[in-house]
Amino acid sequence: MNGCMFCDIASGRSPASIVYQDETAVAFMDIYPVHPGHTLVIPRVHVHDLAHCPLELAGRLFMTTTRLAPAVAAATDAAGFNVWTANGKEAGQEVFHLHMHILPRFVGDTFGLRFPKDYPAAASRSELEEVAAHIRQEVQR
Repeated sequence: MNGCMFCDIASGRSPASIVYQDETAVAFMDIYPVHPGHTLVIPRVHVHDLAHCPLELAGRLFMTTTRLAPAVAAATDAAGFNVWTANGKEAGQEVFHLHMHILPRFVGDTFGLRFPKDYPAAASRSELEEVAAHIRQEVQR
């Protein structure tokens, strides 16, 4: 897609510190890393976000991410790692080309992705069932 920085990286038109690439995906270092080793995995084709990603492509991206995440952790001597994608502005997506984050985590690091201390009590079974029913309906569409 014209004007998409991640499409430019995938096509080789823009520089990136690439750690892996194949016919489906490109993985490269995030230029604004939370921690050293913060890696992004993108599809070569332009896909806006996970909601617009064909299932087969999503599966291949997740397989690539699953292969790379332990390597990122090992290369950075991380104690663990997070994998996530942001979908939509409200979820924190800033580049509107699907990308998976691989973030190495270290003992004592202060990065978020934690539940707040005032996290609410467990939902009632009826509340859970009501939302589950709505989700099942959407899956069937």
